[in-house]
Amino acid sequence: MHELILICREEDVETVSDALMEIESLAVSVEDADADTPIENALFGEPGMPAPKAGWDRSVVKALFETEAQATEAATLLLAQDWASDVHVQTIQAVEEQDWVRLTQSQFAPVEITPTFWIVPSWHEAPAQARQKMRLDPGLAFGTGSHPTTRMCLRWIAAHGDEAAGWDRVLDYGCGSGILAIATALFGARGIDAVDIDPAAVQSSLQNAQENQVSIHAALPDAAQGEYPVVLANILATPLKLLAPLLCNHLAPGGHLVLAGILERQADELKAAYAPFVSLEVADQEDGWILMTARRG
Repeated sequence: MHELILICREEDVETVSDALMEIESLAVSVEDADADTPIENALFGEPGMPAPKAGWDRSVVKALFETEAQATEAATLLLAQDWASDVHVQTIQAVEEQDWVRLTQSQFAPVEITPTFWIVPSWHEAPAQARQKMRLDPGLAFGTGSHPTTRMCLRWIAAHGDEAAGWDRVLDYGCGSGILAIATALFGARGIDAVDIDPAAVQSSLQNAQENQVSIHAALPDAAQGEYPVVLANILATPLKLLAPLLCNHLAPGGHLVLAGILERQADELKAAYAPFVSLEVADQEDGWILMTARRG
C-alpha cells in the first residue's frame, strides 16, 4: 500500500477528496495541517451544536492506493487541474500492511450499562458478571451503547426491568440500531414497535433483534399505532419538541415517556413543549446530556 499526502486550503478539501475518490483511492482522510502547533484551530463545538467552522485553514488530505504508481498517477492528475493551483504534494510513502478488521474491532470493547447488564460486540466474550447481555456490532445505524444518551436510556430500562414483563406494548421512536427496543425485549417486554425514518435503521434493527433472539416489529414511523405503556425516543431536542403531540398521543394512561438526546441547557425548552401533555423531569445526566421522563396521568 502507498499513501499520497497532500496539503490544501479549506475551500479545496471537498473538491480534492471527491476527486481522489473518483480516481478510486481506497480511502481518504482529512486532518488539521497545523495540529499540535501554536496556530492549531480546533473545530470541536458544544455537543449538539454546529462546529465553529466547516474545516481547517490548511488541511492534510491522505489517500490510500495499492501501488506507488497509482498514487503517483493520482497526484499527477490532480495537479493538472485548473482549480488545484494551491494543492501541494507533501509526499508519497509506503504504508505497512495491517489487519484493518482487527484494528477496527479493537476500538469497540464491551460497554457496561449496569454491573450486570452489558452491550457486547460479537467478537468479544461477555464479562463474567454480565447476567444480561446484548450482542451488538457497530453498523450503519446509530446506537451501540457507547454514547451517553443511549447509556442513560438503557440504564432506565434496566432499572425498570422488574416491570418489563408487564409491558405488552413498547414504542421505540427513532430506533437507529434497535438497541432500546431489543433491551426492552431482553427484559421481558412484548409487542415492541421500533420505528425510524431511515430504512437502513429498520433493517439494522431487525438484524440486531435476530442476533439477540428476540422479536420486535421494525418499520417506518407510520407503523406506530395506538397507545403504549412505554414510549422511548432517543433523538435530539429539536425533533423531540416537534414530536411532543405525536409521542404523547401514543402514550397510554399511566405510561412511561422516556426522552434522550437533550443537553442540560435544553431542559426547560422540553418541559415547556411537553407541558400541555405531561410533566417532564430530569431523571439522569451524563457528560452534559440529560434523560427526561414522565408518567401520563
